Amino acid sequence: MAQPSGSAEAPSPERPRPAEAFAAGPPPDPRDRSEGPLAFLHELPALIVVAFALALLLKTFLIQAFYIPSGSMEPTLRPGDRVLVWKAFDTPERGDIVVFEDPHPGRQPEEGLLERFARWLTEGLGFARPAHEDFIKRVIGLPGETVELRDGRLYVDGVRIAEPYLHGRPDRRDFGPVTVPPDSLFVLGDNRLNSNDSRYGLGFVPRDKVIGEAFVIIWPPSRIGWVR
Repeated sequence: MAQPSGSAEAPSPERPRPAEAFAAGPPPDPRDRSEGPLAFLHELPALIVVAFALALLLKTFLIQAFYIPSGSMEPTLRPGDRVLVWKAFDTPERGDIVVFEDPHPGRQPEEGLLERFARWLTEGLGFARPAHEDFIKRVIGLPGETVELRDGRLYVDGVRIAEPYLHGRPDRRDFGPVTVPPDSLFVLGDNRLNSNDSRYGLGFVPRDKVIGEAFVIIWPPSRIGWVR
């Protein structure tokens, strides 16, 4: 029999649906559980490589740590201190404390390209000692200046230079006058009585041998502070 005009079929009650039907997306893959706490372990080798690369770049071009082995810069720097050296600095000025390579290195064996790269890499990462000894001293004379020491006093171009960083028994030995060659520096240790510097042994330091300027003591904790 036909339904009367305007009437509608009575709605049937909605059937209940399982709870999974309301979940967004497909069910989780059990294999994805290992991507939680263990995900970091998968990325760890790459992170270590990146960290080594960044450390190598910093040490090569910007900042490097150095260990103070002797008392030649006492009391400013003491044996056992570790300092950071800023490599990207301008021309040294009088009073700066600089780290530099041995101006008179001994003869080294010939190395091929791969050997030089391997040495650069191992030295940069701290796995090998540098082929040449490094020194740390204070810049006293600049290119073209005449330096003289008389009765423990410093004169540059005939003008007395104050040295407030010197303490203890003064060194009364005379030296000079000497004129600093172009592109070179005259350096002295603050502990004048116990320092191998431009007076005795090192001579003038070529500018291209300077590694960088020491600017902060980072160890031991009791000595942390700026290098003045």
